[in-house]
Amino acid sequence: MTRLGTPLSPQATRVMLLGSGELGKEVLIALQRLGVETIAVDRYENAPGQQVAHHARTIVMSDPAQLRALIEQEKPDLVVPEIEAIATPVLEALEAAGTVKVIPTARAARLTMDREGIRRLAAETLGLPTSPYRFCDSLEELQAAIDEGIGYPCIVKPVMSSSGKGQSRIDGPQDVRRAWDYAMAGGRVSTGRVIVEGFIDFDYEITLLTVRARGEGGAVQTRFCEPIGHLQAHGDYVESWQPHPMHPAALARAQEIAGQVTADLGGLGIFGVELFVKGEQVWFSEVSPRPHDTGLVTLATQWQSEFELHARAILGLPVDTALKSPGASAVIYGGVDAVGIVFDGVDEALAVPGADLRLFGKPESFARRRMGVALAHADDVETARRHAREAASRVRPRATG
Repeated sequence: MTRLGTPLSPQATRVMLLGSGELGKEVLIALQRLGVETIAVDRYENAPGQQVAHHARTIVMSDPAQLRALIEQEKPDLVVPEIEAIATPVLEALEAAGTVKVIPTARAARLTMDREGIRRLAAETLGLPTSPYRFCDSLEELQAAIDEGIGYPCIVKPVMSSSGKGQSRIDGPQDVRRAWDYAMAGGRVSTGRVIVEGFIDFDYEITLLTVRARGEGGAVQTRFCEPIGHLQAHGDYVESWQPHPMHPAALARAQEIAGQVTADLGGLGIFGVELFVKGEQVWFSEVSPRPHDTGLVTLATQWQSEFELHARAILGLPVDTALKSPGASAVIYGGVDAVGIVFDGVDEALAVPGADLRLFGKPESFARRRMGVALAHADDVETARRHAREAASRVRPRATG
C-alpha cells in the first residue's frame, strides 16, 4: 500500500482502529499526517482517538455481529486492533475471505489477545525461555499449581487484560484468594482463567520495540528501537526511559528472541516485546502487536515515535528507528473519580527543562486511571527521569463539581 489517497474522497486510503485510547490517538494522528482517512472505534463515546479521527464509531468490539457489521459497512483498507477485547474469529474470517487486511495479521491478533495463546506459542512452539507457568480455571487449580511446582513468590494475571489490570504478586498462602479475586475483577473479558508464573530473579525488565517494515525492494525487514526500561506499580507502568543500558550479549539475545516471536506472528507494524534480563540471560515475558504504553517515551526520544513507526510500517513505507535523545516519561493519574476534570499546573510542568506533556482527553477520570503523561529529553537518562517526574508532579487534576 505505497499509493495513498486523499481523505474523504473515493480514492481515500481508509484505516480503522479497534480501540481508540491514548495510544490509538497517537497512531491516528500519525496516519492523518500521511493523508490517511481514519475511523476510530471504541466501546465508549468520545474516547481520545475518536476526538481526532475523521469518523468515530462506538460498538462492543467483542460482539461478533457488531464488529462484522461495522467492518462490512465501513469497508476499510486496513483494520488495526489496538486492544485485546476483540472478536478475533470475525477478523480471521473476514481476512480469509479477502474482505479486509488485519494488522499485523488476524492470527497474530487472536494469539496475542490473551496470555495463553502467546505464552504457548513462545514457550511450547518456539522454545523461547520463559518463567515456569500454569493456566488455572479456579481458585483450587491456582492453589494446586503453586503447591505442585510454581512455588512462592509467584505472579498471577488474568489471561486477558491490559496495563497490568488484575495482576498481583503472591508471597504466601494468605495471598492466594486475594490474588484470584483481583484477577477476576481486572480482566478485560470475564473468562475465569488466569496464568500463574514462577518468579524470576531478574535485574531489570525492558520493552524492546520491534518493527517489521518493508525495506528496499519491498522485502520485510526487522528493526529494533533502543531498549526501554520501565518502572511498574501494581502491574502498571508508571515511568519509562530510553535507552536502558544492557550488556551487549544480553541485547543481542533480546533482539534474537524478539525477532523470532515477531517473525512467527508475521505481518507489518510495531510489536512491544517485554523481556526479563539478568546479566547476560534473557527471558521472554509478553508481546503486543501494537504500540506499547512504555513506548510513549519515544515521543521525546526518537526521530520517529513508535506511533509514526507503526503508521509507516503498516502502510508499507520505510521507517527509521534511530534515537534522537535520551529521555523519559512519567504517568499522570487522575487522582479523582469524576467526569470532565480540569488540569491545573500545566504551565508549571512545561517550565521544567526539556519537558512536554500529553493530556489524553479521557472524558472520565478515576483515581488510578492514566489521564496523561509527562515527557522529558536530556543529555542523560537520569536527568530526563528526574525532569519527567517533576513535570508530572506539577500537573494537578481536579474535579469541577
